[in-house]
Amino acid sequence: QVQLVESGGALVQAGDSLRLSCAASGLTFGDYAVAWFRQAPEKDRELVSHISASGRNTIYADSVKGRFTLSRDNAKSTAYLQMNSLKPEDTAVYYCAARRWGALYGPNEYNYWGPGTQVTVSS
Repeated sequence: QVQLVESGGALVQAGDSLRLSCAASGLTFGDYAVAWFRQAPEKDRELVSHISASGRNTIYADSVKGRFTLSRDNAKSTAYLQMNSLKPEDTAVYYCAARRWGALYGPNEYNYWGPGTQVTVSS
């Protein structure tokens, strides 16, 4: 069945870069929009970025604009989150999520979720 698996999380120092990957299986990846969320300890889950099924449209949280880039490779059924100039406030578990193009959803409603990958940024 449908599965999303994140990878690439690590312990890094402020100012470093990381690239997270989200590998999908069990679906036609090009039919699904993809998003990255994150959740810090004792904080609510927040949307980091979203990319349309085609990859032509993206949105970013204000806190990561200019530092993070979301992209996708539909041939590889994989989405990527390039994170540059990392800050301690970026420390969180990062989750990949997906929802099918053409359906009606709420702002943070996604059908499928990965288990998450830990990103820790030390100062």
